[in-house]
Amino acid sequence: MRFGFVESPNWPPFSAVLAALYHGITDGELLEVIASSMWRMVRGYLLGCAAGVSVGIAIALWSGVRLALTPTIELLRPVPVTAIVPPLIFVFGIDDRLKVICIAFASFFPVVTNTIAGVTAVDDIYVKVARTFGIPRAQTIRQVIVPGALPYILAGMRTSLAFALVVTVIAEMLAGSQGIGHYLLAMQYALRAPEMYASIVLLTAVAYVLNRLFVLWENRVIGWARSREVHQSR
Repeated sequence: MRFGFVESPNWPPFSAVLAALYHGITDGELLEVIASSMWRMVRGYLLGCAAGVSVGIAIALWSGVRLALTPTIELLRPVPVTAIVPPLIFVFGIDDRLKVICIAFASFFPVVTNTIAGVTAVDDIYVKVARTFGIPRAQTIRQVIVPGALPYILAGMRTSLAFALVVTVIAEMLAGSQGIGHYLLAMQYALRAPEMYASIVLLTAVAYVLNRLFVLWENRVIGWARSREVHQSR
């Protein structure tokens, strides 16, 4: 736009986008909408991750649960979130419950599949040693199986974090009156292109920060696993 490559009133110069971003942050409007989106995202993400870890452990350890739940999970896993929003509106309306459930739905599947893979990959020797020493089943799961599967679980949670942010924006676009998704759509309809692109720039920055924070936390939690891999590769 600045150099004349594009002639369109809907493609503002980047300086105008940065100015709109600055004003949106300083007057608090963008901070308010992104904060409300993050609150919905965090609740749905944590709910989806908790359910994914719990169900994944149960499927990996108990054949009855595996036979009962695996077909349903494989049936629902390819369904896009946009397809479940309209029927869920009839059940939950368009308030925060709908958005939280959609975010949890999207966050659940990467976590559950990675948890199953992680629990399955735990060396059976550790489980047999725990059984030999008479350690209760629940304690074995908590102190042996979950730590062993943790690198897989965290990999699934990191993937789900990106899905959660995307679904948050989509849900707010499809059924909402608050949040960054609704704000982005409102700016588009109002033909306020600088503000629309400013919200996209802010979303990009938030996504990057969330990913970096998760990587830092992941390194602290499973640094022992990374050290062991480096030691074994030598």
